[in-house]
Amino acid sequence: MTMTTTYPVTHTDAEWREMLTPEQYQVMRRHGTEAPGSCALLHEKRAGRFLCAGCDTPLFETQLKFESGTGWPSFNDPIAGSVETTVDRTHGMVRTEVHCATCGSHLGHVFPDGPPPTFQRYCINGVALNFVPA
Repeated sequence: MTMTTTYPVTHTDAEWREMLTPEQYQVMRRHGTEAPGSCALLHEKRAGRFLCAGCDTPLFETQLKFESGTGWPSFNDPIAGSVETTVDRTHGMVRTEVHCATCGSHLGHVFPDGPPPTFQRYCINGVALNFVPA
């Protein structure tokens, strides 16, 4: 991953490899995607927060999580200021990538086909998240 932005939390590539599981590293630092339906957080419904697995920044609240039928945890909106977006032109399409505003880790993508009130679907890789119950 080539980083052109400096984030509040930074690590060397070797440190990221040591901190993250191989699957987390592939998704979060190499812009990979976990297999749909493979993460237990897909079905997490308890009250709480979803944190970045790379830096523990709170990203999403359970009350804004919904079942999208896509196989990945989906949310209407992130916690204010917790994520940033960039244009992703890979795989022959144009999408909006979502990454952690604190450490720059790739989280997933956001699409304009979610339910009201925001009509946004933040489609997030579960391995990029840790869940903390309320």
